[in-house]
Amino acid sequence: MIHRVEREIGGRTLVIETGRYAEQANGAVTVQYGDTVVLVTAVMSRNVREGIDFFPLTVDYEERQYAAGRIPGGFLRREGRPSQEAILAARLTDRPLRPLFNKKMRNEVQIVTTVLSADRENQPDILSIIGASAALSISDIPFDGPVAGVRVGLVDGILVLNPTSSELQRSKLDLTVAGTRSAVLMVECGAAEVPERAMLEAIRFGQEANQAILELQEELIRAAGKPKTPVTLADEPEELAAEVQRVIGGRLANALHHPVKAEREEATNALRQEVIEALSERFEPKHIHSAFDAAIEAQLTRDILEEGRRPDGRTTTQIRPISCDVRLLPRVHGSGVFTRGQTQVLSTVTLGSMSEQQEIEGFGLEDYRRFMHHYNFPPYSTGETGRVGAPRRREIGHGALAERALEPVIPDQEAFPYTIRVVSEVLSSNGSTSMASVCAGTLALLDAGVPIKRHVAGVAMGLIMGDDGKYAILTDIQGVEDAFGDMDFKVAGTEKGITALQMDIKVKGITLEIMERALAQSARRRECSFSASCARPLPRPARK
Repeated sequence: MIHRVEREIGGRTLVIETGRYAEQANGAVTVQYGDTVVLVTAVMSRNVREGIDFFPLTVDYEERQYAAGRIPGGFLRREGRPSQEAILAARLTDRPLRPLFNKKMRNEVQIVTTVLSADRENQPDILSIIGASAALSISDIPFDGPVAGVRVGLVDGILVLNPTSSELQRSKLDLTVAGTRSAVLMVECGAAEVPERAMLEAIRFGQEANQAILELQEELIRAAGKPKTPVTLADEPEELAAEVQRVIGGRLANALHHPVKAEREEATNALRQEVIEALSERFEPKHIHSAFDAAIEAQLTRDILEEGRRPDGRTTTQIRPISCDVRLLPRVHGSGVFTRGQTQVLSTVTLGSMSEQQEIEGFGLEDYRRFMHHYNFPPYSTGETGRVGAPRRREIGHGALAERALEPVIPDQEAFPYTIRVVSEVLSSNGSTSMASVCAGTLALLDAGVPIKRHVAGVAMGLIMGDDGKYAILTDIQGVEDAFGDMDFKVAGTEKGITALQMDIKVKGITLEIMERALAQSARRRECSFSASCARPLPRPARK
């Protein structure tokens, strides 16, 4: 049976329909906005995936060139590996969904978005978020949704809901806000130096608009929703947590508190190994690891909320020591190294002719890109061995975020007629490498003589929440605070305003009050990075 719901959103009709296609999927919907149509399916495996200690969620975003009336280029004349835009859209869909699953689920869940029609004005990535939520919500897959997403623009000083591609060309803001009825789940943004207060108002505007889309999904759930299937959740024995605490005694706090990452990991790993040896005859190793991680999270939360004590001894608003250097590599056009604590990024700039612009085969109006930022995260940056090769989704996402942060200060083609490529190599990682890439990229652009409009700096904000609602916002989070904390909120900008935002959370949403405090705290601490980069030698003169 076909069920269809529709409502006017942002001056156009949003239509969600189920029952027509993909009947063997657990849930399937089409979402239409203008002449853009996506099919989104949700499928859950019948059996638990053995041997894993995480929830296996996969989101795939399939671009089809026929959707825009095109035949793909290349020898084969068919779609190949996902484009950068497709990978970013998949990440955009994944991030607000993940916190709404029980993290102890071990059944594989796969979301597939297929773009069936693209009118080049209404972008399909927002429809993917809505469709994924709707498909999961009407299915029998356990999911604590629905969730809605909108895009917000700022055109001629006015906030615009779901701006078209042509409107985005004139917009100072490209903001995606996803949320539930009560809280914001995800934010992704590129902006032309928008002040913090205006940014917060745009987020509030987007979250209010999400309510109508949530109502629409709830209407579809009432008409076509299935009862949720009970699934087996991974859970360690009840007595294990107490046994772990018995073995470690009061030693975990001391093991966690080291200013150097390697020393902290050595101390905690030694304690972990001792717990495994003491309890392995009675409990499975994967359960012991999980219980030990839970103990670390509880200790970190207690230390920060009750004592204001972070693992490296900083206060909640203090950033790590910063150093900068430029003119490091003799045969590149520009280079700079930015070091913040144990996070270190080397960025280089290459200048080329306008004929070397990147051609974009997407569904939007932009066909060429003259400014590019690429991000590489080799395994040695964390002191590990691993695969080296084509960039993963994470590297593509971090590179795109830093590109968004830097793009507003890149000079116009008329003033600087060059193609510009920035490459950021993460040399050492202990949190916030994407924001370090923004700072290092600024240094390298200055060293190359690119007449950027202003310096750009970035900082990652974190969040620790207690069961009683008490919370602490952390400035410049390091790796352990990212891994065991509740939020990773990256903020980049100039002294005039924000140029990029990205917020991911592990809890089921945060309030606008928390977001307002995080933005204000980040603005104060970005100044430290400005001061550090301004203190370097003057850049080379602009190229003629």
